[in-house]
Amino acid sequence: MTYFADKSALVADIFSRYPDSPQGRRSALMPLLREVQDAEGFVSEARMAEIAVLIGTTATEVRSVMSFYSTYHTVPTGKYHLQVCSTLMCALAGSDELWDHLVETLDVQPGEVSPDGRFSVQKVECLGSCGTAPMLQINDDGYYENVGPGKCARILADLRADRQPLPDNPVPVTVTAEGRQVMANGQTVGTSLTGLGGGTV
Repeated sequence: MTYFADKSALVADIFSRYPDSPQGRRSALMPLLREVQDAEGFVSEARMAEIAVLIGTTATEVRSVMSFYSTYHTVPTGKYHLQVCSTLMCALAGSDELWDHLVETLDVQPGEVSPDGRFSVQKVECLGSCGTAPMLQINDDGYYENVGPGKCARILADLRADRQPLPDNPVPVTVTAEGRQVMANGQTVGTSLTGLGGGTV
């Protein structure tokens, strides 16, 4: 059974956010990918093909878009997906050492999940927190900043006990199930298309 076979209302809702045109349907790619990943933890080849049919493109194009964003996963991830920023500022501040420590301590390589299902690791491009390097992100939940050996050990000890510590900074803007952007303090961001009034967009 396909993922969206019994979710026609959800698909219609996602498509309703975009113009009713071939380009509009293709614009629904990102929320469709997010829907699958939130439900299954990653987006398999079969789901890419299913989404491609829904939006009128090819699975290759879906994969090419996914490959641009480190937030989408083509393989299963652990309960705690640790993403280490690997760009220059974090590298100068010790992200390479942080990465080596995580890989060695957790005995897990990129694309793998630890035997207990808890951990996976990934190097990612700039997370935009250069002033607090080295830093990492756990799942989509927020930034853990200035992560030296002591802080890393405390974070891992908490995660092994299934107590995820609060991030130093939550992700500044998240997207709700309704597709609306919301800041960490609960304030909505941006304007919906229906709220633009009668002006020309």
